[in-house]
Amino acid sequence: MTMTDNRAESQLQPVTARAVSYSGIGGPDVISIVERSVRAPAAREVRLRVHAAAVNPTDIAWRDPGRPDGQWPLTPGMDAAGVVEAIGPDVMRLSVGDKVMAAVLPGGTDGGAQASYVVVPEASVVTIPADTSITEAATLPMNGLTALCALDHAGLSAGQVLAVSGGAGLLAHYAIAIANSRGITVVADAKPEEEDLVRGYGASIVIPRSDDFAGAVRQVVPDGADALLDTALLGEAGFGALRDGGVYLPVRGWNKGAERGIAVKPVWVRTVLERTDWLELLRSLVEDGTITLRVAGEFPLEEVARAQQLLAAGGMRGRPVLVM
Repeated sequence: MTMTDNRAESQLQPVTARAVSYSGIGGPDVISIVERSVRAPAAREVRLRVHAAAVNPTDIAWRDPGRPDGQWPLTPGMDAAGVVEAIGPDVMRLSVGDKVMAAVLPGGTDGGAQASYVVVPEASVVTIPADTSITEAATLPMNGLTALCALDHAGLSAGQVLAVSGGAGLLAHYAIAIANSRGITVVADAKPEEEDLVRGYGASIVIPRSDDFAGAVRQVVPDGADALLDTALLGEAGFGALRDGGVYLPVRGWNKGAERGIAVKPVWVRTVLERTDWLELLRSLVEDGTITLRVAGEFPLEEVARAQQLLAAGGMRGRPVLVM
């Protein structure tokens, strides 16, 4: 048997991964590090040796308050970066050894990104941006796709106004930067010490962060914004920032009505995880400087609970990243 044959055969074998695992719904006590078998990639799939996985609020939400579609035990994580370790049949764009980033869907039998190996569709994987570390790249896919999905739902043209609540956050950063690059006027809120940061993202107007986001928007845009990306989860309290017939973009789902003809368009990133074209666009936006990647800290897998607690405490400008 040749070396090539050995390599091909090894791609058909399962591997053992170290992974974050939730035993069920609950606090940090449900988190453990386990070993689990990761299958060989099937057609149009790749298996990654994950070196970095970002920690996001959605990872916490899987266990607290919990998700009805969770399958326990569950491995969280929607952002992975590492190296292609094996490829399945009909994979055309990627090769073993490529440094890549991937958007991953937790909840299924294959688990999420916070594991040393993971199998994902080829469509959810692209090479990392040039002059970018694997750790930095791990902060981009999920939030970048969420931002692009929100802007796609908003359907704004150059000169129209996008309001963004929670303007200093990572999702807000990506959305503001991309919208600004398209000529969209962005109004975002920030604490006084973060105004320059949010302006640096590309916000045209930065309003003070307060309990009256809608009122602050109306002071600078009297007719109301054309769309609101609500990363701060304001809900109905944010509607006043919108003009009649504007677009409200919630990032945690929506099961209520609206008023004044406002269109509610929930942003579900899981529906766009295989938008290869958008992942490639995100890579180019990093390479041309539109988006700046920020790692808020590196943590070994065993410190995932600490990373989640620091993220939940607020104030991080970037994402904690698990390295393995």
